[in-house]
Amino acid sequence: MSHHPTGEAATPNLAFEGTTPYEDYVQASVLTHLQHPLSDDPGEMAFLVTTQVMELWFTLIVHEWTTAARALRQDDLPTAMAALRRSLPELESLNASWKPIAHLTPAQFNAYRSALGEGSGFQSAMYRRLEFLLGEKSASMLVPHRGTPGAHAELEKALTEPSLYDEVLRLLARRGLAIPAEVLDRDPALKYEPHPGVEAVWQQVYADPDQDSDLIRLGEMLTDVAELVWRWRNDHLVATRRAMGAKPGTGGSAGVAWLEKRASKSVFPELWTARSHV
Repeated sequence: MSHHPTGEAATPNLAFEGTTPYEDYVQASVLTHLQHPLSDDPGEMAFLVTTQVMELWFTLIVHEWTTAARALRQDDLPTAMAALRRSLPELESLNASWKPIAHLTPAQFNAYRSALGEGSGFQSAMYRRLEFLLGEKSASMLVPHRGTPGAHAELEKALTEPSLYDEVLRLLARRGLAIPAEVLDRDPALKYEPHPGVEAVWQQVYADPDQDSDLIRLGEMLTDVAELVWRWRNDHLVATRRAMGAKPGTGGSAGVAWLEKRASKSVFPELWTARSHV
């Protein structure tokens, strides 16, 4: 513990001309005044803040994966790995943010569900960008954002750019691995579909006697990401089932049925299926 030269405890500077440097940097007063509950139910605040926190985690994770994709494009594996590694505890924190609302009973959720109106998580533009980076492309998912030109333009750009996984496969091809031409030349605006040729390449990577090769390390990092995304989808499914059973989801979505379909899919699929053949 540091001591003041005179032996007295040093007091921090408490007088500032305008806002505090902390406020200028963090914008705390903006963040803490963005909550406008629409019902009288005191539990709505937990739902609202939790959802806003999730949006912040989406923003950070999109930043990390965009950094990783750009680095992969430039054959800068260390920068890509560092960004992917940072995203792991961020994904864990995103997943943990379900906790405050994971055990809502139907009556508790119903107390403010009408405040959501037509609102639904599938309308989140930042979450959509996160899914696009994973290769889950869908042009129809741009439709809800037509009224907000800025978000629509960003999503359109993300739709037509190669995903994080596309960039990984292009890197593997530049390393001399036999990624099929139709995978490399595919339209990046289309949803990624698993390919047996890509599975064979990952099988070859994982069969390397050097189990500490940089490509195995990349594969394992991507598998960690995929596992945490899968956990996120499952936690979302379970929280929704507890709060509303099989009722239709908010905003006219299929609710649990749609989430079940999402949760059954693997992210970076060939990284999982190739393991059966090593």
